[in-house]
Amino acid sequence: MSQERELSGAMKSRLEALQTRHAQICRRLDEAYKHPAFTDTEARRLKTEKLRLKDEMEELRQAS
Repeated sequence: MSQERELSGAMKSRLEALQTRHAQICRRLDEAYKHPAFTDTEARRLKTEKLRLKDEMEELRQAS
């Protein structure tokens, strides 16, 4: 029973970290689009990372 609680706590911590990183990327994208030096390559990289984080968050939610 104790291990189950620890796992849930670890999963919750991981989910919170993923959500924080996802929000950071969203803010970065919003700011970046305001600057002409922002490249399509950088946008694609950030969007790919954002989607990967979203997928990982969903996997954690389904596992709990």
